[in-house]
Amino acid sequence: MATHTLCNEALTLQINEFGAELTSIRDNQTNTEYLWNGDPSYWKRHAPILFPFVGGLKNKSYRYDGKIYPMSQHGFARDMEFTLQSKSDKEIWLSLDATKETLEIYPFRFRLELGYRLEGKTITALWRVINQDKKTMYFSIGGHPAFNCPLNGIGKQSDYYLQFDTDQPLHYLLINEDGMAVKKPFDPQEILETDQGLLAIDPHMFDQDALIIENDQCHQVSLLDPTKKPYLTVSFDAPLFGLWSPAGKNAPFICIEPWYGRCDSSEFNGTLEDREWGNKLEINERMEVSYRIIIE
Repeated sequence: MATHTLCNEALTLQINEFGAELTSIRDNQTNTEYLWNGDPSYWKRHAPILFPFVGGLKNKSYRYDGKIYPMSQHGFARDMEFTLQSKSDKEIWLSLDATKETLEIYPFRFRLELGYRLEGKTITALWRVINQDKKTMYFSIGGHPAFNCPLNGIGKQSDYYLQFDTDQPLHYLLINEDGMAVKKPFDPQEILETDQGLLAIDPHMFDQDALIIENDQCHQVSLLDPTKKPYLTVSFDAPLFGLWSPAGKNAPFICIEPWYGRCDSSEFNGTLEDREWGNKLEINERMEVSYRIIIE
């Protein structure tokens, strides 16, 4: 499991070939670490890629072409070894191709290419999904980066803030005990009311797991320190995103997760083609998307 480094005057990044996962974002001047360290007593990961599914599937399986396939939460890419494709001073690309084992649980020949670009204090995570099969391919893809909060052990998490790029209330879905999104009639309790986009982090915010925010309500989320100064921003074009920290653990990090897809709804009974927020690629088509992490 080789680890690769990207470094400039401002930041040093570490990227592991296992899962093509970003594992460290360190400020070269202050030695501040922004990415969660993967302590398994809270959560063993740092910033995994979610592919070919985001979230859980109803009954931990899906139906396609008359067959039922088992699938674990968030798919399999995060637990596979990627191959280094190219590396320069400021950019690295790693790839994963379908294998005999993946075809048994996901019957599509795909190529997944993940890149990281470092420019100043901006990290761009680049995703490229290619359909190498002879049929339409259905999938989801998402990021799951975990950021230290509190930062440098200063204060407690409830002293910190989230800043959204909208002053409108944010409607969200909750996840039930089976990991499914729960859709309810309009519920005023399932709204994040902000002060011009600013929201104090409540210690009970994640008591019921992740918050799912759909329908392009927001495309930029910042973490702010106790003085309300932003120290990190995640910017994305994805139509939905998740906010998460492990329920009941008082974990010292928060995940800001750009998603092209999500878990099934509790009432979902369709096939792979019917999944909400899913994506499809025709033969030889590709999807290229990205998101940015900006250190303030």
